[in-house]
Amino acid sequence: MFMKEIYMTDYVKIFSSFLKENQIKINEPMKRHTTFGIGGPADCFLIPETTEEMQRIIKEASKEEIPLFILGGGANLLVRDKGIRGLVVYTGRLQKIEKEGNLLHVTAGVPTIRVAEAAAQYGLSGLEFAGGIPGSIGGAVYMNAGAYIGEMSQVVTSVISYDGKGDIAVRGKDEIGYSYRNSLFMRNKEIISEITLELVPGDRLAIQNLMNDFNARRREKQPLDKKSAGSTFKRPEGHFVGQMIEELQMKGFSVGDAQVSTKHAGFLINNGNASFNDMITLIREVQNRVKAAYGVELKTEVQMIGEE
Repeated sequence: MFMKEIYMTDYVKIFSSFLKENQIKINEPMKRHTTFGIGGPADCFLIPETTEEMQRIIKEASKEEIPLFILGGGANLLVRDKGIRGLVVYTGRLQKIEKEGNLLHVTAGVPTIRVAEAAAQYGLSGLEFAGGIPGSIGGAVYMNAGAYIGEMSQVVTSVISYDGKGDIAVRGKDEIGYSYRNSLFMRNKEIISEITLELVPGDRLAIQNLMNDFNARRREKQPLDKKSAGSTFKRPEGHFVGQMIEELQMKGFSVGDAQVSTKHAGFLINNGNASFNDMITLIREVQNRVKAAYGVELKTEVQMIGEE
C-alpha cells in the first residue's frame, strides 16, 4: 500500500491538537495489545476517549493519506514481526452501555464479555453465547463472532460506522449481510463506532446459569490460561477442526514457542515468546497435514496484518 513519508514527530504534531500526550504513543509494541502476545511496533498508536475523537482521527488520517487500522481487544489478530505502518487506533476507552427497553446501545470498545454480563444483569436474553468470547464488541460485530448456540447476527439490529473519510453511515441488520464469520464491514472496511443489540426479556437466574454453563465448558476444554487468538481456523462444513488435528497426533506440536494446544487441538498458542514467523509456519504445517490427510482446506479465522 502506498504511504507518503510521515516522520514520527509529524504524528505528534498532527494529533496533539485534539488528543492529550497520553493518548499518542510512538513505536508501540503490538504484542502488548493482542491476545496472541505477538507483533512488532505500530508507528503511531492512538487512544481516543470519545467517538468524536475517533471520527476526527479518521478524517485527519484521510487528509494526510496515513493508513489506519482499528484495534479492539486484540483477539483474533496476528501481527507481523515488523509491525504496522501508519496508525493503530485503539477503541478500548470507548466504553458506553445504555439500555433502552429491550435494546442495548454500546460503543465498539466495550469487551464482548462485559456486554453479555450487562445483558444478564438487565434480565435480557440472547447474548449468553458471548459470555466468554474475548475481544471487543466491535470486533465481534465486525466478524460475526459466535459460539455454542449463537452468533452476533442474531442480535445486532443496527450499526453506526465511519467510512474511510470519517463520514457517518447507519447500517441496518439486512444491509450488514451477515454470513458465517463474515459481514459487510469486512468487505467495505467501514469502521464500527456504535452498535444496537436487540434482545428479549428473560429470567436473570436462567440467563446467568446458561452463561455459567458455557463458561464452565470453556474452562474445561480450552487453554484459557495461554496466549491464543481462540479458534485459529474456521470450521469447514462437515468436519471438526480440533478432531482432525488431534487424529493427526499434532497436539503439542511446536514451531519455536508456537504450539498446537495440548488441551484443545483447534487452538494454537504462544507458549512463551513466539514470533509471527513461528506461528505462521505452524499454521501452514497444520493446514498442509490436514489437506494431505482429509482433503480439507483449513481457512484461518485469525486476521493477519502488518508489514511483510
